[in-house]
Amino acid sequence: MKKVFIFIWEVVKIVVISLAIIIPIRYFLIQPFFVRGSSMEPNFDNGQYLVINEIGYRFEDPTRGQVIVFKNPINPSEYYIKRIIGLPDEAVEVKDGRVIIYNKEFPEGQLLDESVYLSEGIITQGNIHLKLGEDEYFVLGDNRGKSSDSRQWGVLPGDNIIGRVWLRAWPFDTAKIF
Repeated sequence: MKKVFIFIWEVVKIVVISLAIIIPIRYFLIQPFFVRGSSMEPNFDNGQYLVINEIGYRFEDPTRGQVIVFKNPINPSEYYIKRIIGLPDEAVEVKDGRVIIYNKEFPEGQLLDESVYLSEGIITQGNIHLKLGEDEYFVLGDNRGKSSDSRQWGVLPGDNIIGRVWLRAWPFDTAKIF
């Protein structure tokens, strides 16, 4: 009987120690996320498993071009994945298939170079000019023709950002650290 009790006690200790390690990591450092839909194709496909870095933005601000996961500003129970285009205190204009950024460095505007993540010939549809506030972002999906993004629902409050994509873990043949 004593051996059974010792065995059960050892199992309980292992479970408690495991939970003490896993729970803080899962809820405060990284979070899993499944891509749903085609708004980020061809860079992220439906069904891919991502790991989101939740703690990084506590130490540094999001930057243009990063791919983030956030709560939908219209329906906070939904999570979206998009790319940061406009940063706080900038203005973003979508016009004639192009994205132009206005900020202190470029008060007359600068055409955004998206050649690193968009295929040649991709145009950004829409006719919008938005001024971003102190903690507001402008985000777009990479699949510009099939993305619900800031062109439809406006600015993204910084508080809605969960974190940035850190790792594409599944499928293994597309695994990548960002």
